[in-house]
Order: sequence, then structure tokens, then C-alpha cells
Amino acid sequence: MAKESIRSSHFQVEWGGTRIGFSEISGMSMSTEIIEYREGADKEDSYQKIPGLKRYGNIVLKRGIAAGDNNFYEWFNTIAFGKLERRDIIIHLLNPNHEPVMSWKLRDAFPVKLEIPSLKADTSEVAIESLEIACEDISVENE
Repeated sequence: MAKESIRSSHFQVEWGGTRIGFSEISGMSMSTEIIEYREGADKEDSYQKIPGLKRYGNIVLKRGIAAGDNNFYEWFNTIAFGKLERRDIIIHLLNPNHEPVMSWKLRDAFPVKLEIPSLKADTSEVAIESLEIACEDISVENE
């Protein structure tokens, strides 16, 4: 039986704020540095390649601004006061029944950039704020 692909438009974020609705999540990536090494007695005229340290890309969370909701701003300001608040964030990809089918856990995440929306008098777009976060690890769980 063929497995059905899950749409990327149905997701939920547990991030420690009061609102969990987001319109977009981007930048989630994992990579490994490559270490090149060669000994003088090697018969091959090339480097050995071995895996090095892991790197995790910064993640951008976007959502529409809601009156009275300053969660992004308050979390971002923990940096300014020298009391950096790290959070574990879980991103769930949901099936049509609103059940998680895959989850990504971002360990020890903290904000690095807060972007305020552009304001234009000649548009009817939703004002979108974005928060860029860094994390120390991303683990994947298939539900």
C-alpha cells in the first residue's frame, strides 16, 4: 500500500509562547563539516575525508501580528538583559486529522533576530513579524 504524502501547510509549533499559530517556518537545516586529512605515507594522492562537527541552520518563525501579543519581543529582550532564555521548541507536521506524523525538536533555542513588518499605506496585507532563532541540536521523530 502506497503511503500518502503529507502537506507542508498543516503544522503546529510548541515554543513556550501563548499563541501557537504561525504562517511560515523556514531555514531548518542540518549539515556536517568535512575534515580533510592526509598522512605523508598514504599511497593515495588525495585526502581522507571524515565527518566533523554538526551545524544547524537558523530557523525563522513567521506569524501575523495580534493586538496585545508581545511574546516575540519579550523573548528577544531576554538577550538584552543578560538573562538569555533558552527554550526547547517542537514543530509538528500534522495529518488531516490534526495528529502529528513527524516532529522536529529544537534543543536550547534562543532568538537572534526580530524583524518588524514593513508598513505600507497602499496594501491590505496582514502585518507579519518574524523571529529568527538559533539552536544547538535538531532531532527528528516520526510519529
